[in-house]
Amino acid sequence: MLLAGSLANTRPEFIVEGRVISADTGATLKGVHILFRGASVSVITDDKGTFSMSMPSQGGTLVFSFAGYESKEIKVKKAGWLEIKLQVKNQHVALAEEEDSKIRTRDFKRSQKVSPAMGLGTVSYQADAVQYSDGEHYQNWNTEDYAAIHENIFLNPVNKPLSTFSIDVDAASYSNMRRFINNGQRPPIDAVRIEEMVNYFGYDYEQPRKDVPFALHTELGTAPWNENHKLLQIGLKGVEIPKENLPPSNLVFLIDVSGSMNSINKLPLLKSSFRLLVNELRKEDRVAMVVYAGAAGLVLPSTQGNQKETIIAALDRLNAGGSTAGGDGIRLAYSIARENFIKGGNNRVILATDGDFNIGESGNAAMERLIEEKRKEGVFLTVLGFGMGNYKDSKMEILADKGNGNYAYIDTIREAEKVLKKEFGGTLFTIAKDVKIQVEFNPAKVQAYRLIGYENRVLKDEDFNNDKKDAGELGSGHTVTALYEIIPAGVEDTLLHHVDELKYQSVKTDPNAYKSTELVTVKLRYKLPDENKSRLITTVVKDAEKSWEHTSDNFRWAAAVASFGMILRDSEFKGIATCGEVIQWAQSAKGEDENGYRSEFIGMVETCSVFASR
Repeated sequence: MLLAGSLANTRPEFIVEGRVISADTGATLKGVHILFRGASVSVITDDKGTFSMSMPSQGGTLVFSFAGYESKEIKVKKAGWLEIKLQVKNQHVALAEEEDSKIRTRDFKRSQKVSPAMGLGTVSYQADAVQYSDGEHYQNWNTEDYAAIHENIFLNPVNKPLSTFSIDVDAASYSNMRRFINNGQRPPIDAVRIEEMVNYFGYDYEQPRKDVPFALHTELGTAPWNENHKLLQIGLKGVEIPKENLPPSNLVFLIDVSGSMNSINKLPLLKSSFRLLVNELRKEDRVAMVVYAGAAGLVLPSTQGNQKETIIAALDRLNAGGSTAGGDGIRLAYSIARENFIKGGNNRVILATDGDFNIGESGNAAMERLIEEKRKEGVFLTVLGFGMGNYKDSKMEILADKGNGNYAYIDTIREAEKVLKKEFGGTLFTIAKDVKIQVEFNPAKVQAYRLIGYENRVLKDEDFNNDKKDAGELGSGHTVTALYEIIPAGVEDTLLHHVDELKYQSVKTDPNAYKSTELVTVKLRYKLPDENKSRLITTVVKDAEKSWEHTSDNFRWAAAVASFGMILRDSEFKGIATCGEVIQWAQSAKGEDENGYRSEFIGMVETCSVFASR
């Protein structure tokens, strides 16, 4: 197993398996987080409480953690079966931990450095050295980079009554952030995109009517991190198309096989991930495969989706080596997609890489122009990120955005299963494109507002009615959630920043606004995948919020995740939010949690509460 800090460690490995149960009741525990200490490797127990993990020949320490239970460490030296019993936390200890978390005021300080060599607006982080149990020592000089995020501030609706942004269904930031935390590291601040954390999870919104591709939902409640503020949730639910009714796919796998992909969490994980996708394909679907390293080449011509052995054999033959001609690979992949274009079908390039395009047409601007041109021809782009150390998040996010596609980071095979199997339709099949939201705030009711996250998705107000302006896409069955924090009129608040009155003009609020019960008007524009003219949906939100306790699970869960994002970013807007509070808020809204993703989140926050106080 290749561990963090080593680029060429190929020592033999063994498999350890086991089951995790409650020491008190004997019940199996689903969703227990198991971390291999010292490496970015982790797994989660399944519905039966069982797990399987690959270990290096010298063994190592596994850390078992689960919400409400004491963490446990086990040293493993050889293959075998483990029966792990976790003790329920002592009530007094749990309360003490919770109280301790409430008084922390500086959780997760910034742990990063700006690298001038990487250009303005990107951030790199320096990873710690890793030492293995056999005494070997590696220093990992990191070149990961992330686009700088300047957090949205509160705006006055008198001067800025409209807020306009493009939707975002990407979730790469969440799984990438999870990778850092599982490895015992604080994520770089600019690796944390709050909207992607919130949208990593599904929400139980009502299904849309038959005549529209998605439904629009709103809910107003109290902001848990500041009881004097209101929180507005806007949710979209895409219609879920059964797999058998999905249009045929013309896919081109564009796979990075350069030397930088020669790592256990890159090309080997990539191959395993694509096998999951191949198993979902039907006879009417087609797949071609393009690879790129020093040069780009076609390794599998367009092949029917039911010829799975042929497709998987082509995957198995791939090996990593050489430099990275990313530009040539993208050109060839789009050319193959156009040659096999299916009218009315899903024509898509799926790029799998660590993002390190180091030769050829590697400039972001040139890549953007190429992908925008192909997008207009009806070929969309999905980007799957892999690996660590030289990961180029900023580049991949831009490519997916310009390609009418989505972007996911695959840190484990479980994440691959979520993205490429469980969310197969949402990941690959677009039901609406250029989806934009515009919110108008009533200045008689709203003193100030701010959009939480979506910093790199903000649009000019005039872009809302401009059908030539690109925006986000919504896939089959996908949900999208956005949150606005609102300071009601008349509330005194230190977060407000006032400007002098204008000398040459005055801005007045319509007297009727004071009589209205309306807080905001929400407008949404979208296009069907094969149309160029947008359609409009409008709804009004009344000024009658619910107390926190009476809001829906959807509302409380999104708020809990957003507040954790603010903690990770050390945001000035996080209010009273602490890891302890987030755990409480999240536990109250966990719901059925069929796949264990929400339990995993709670366990991750608990992990952070431990190393944040170090």
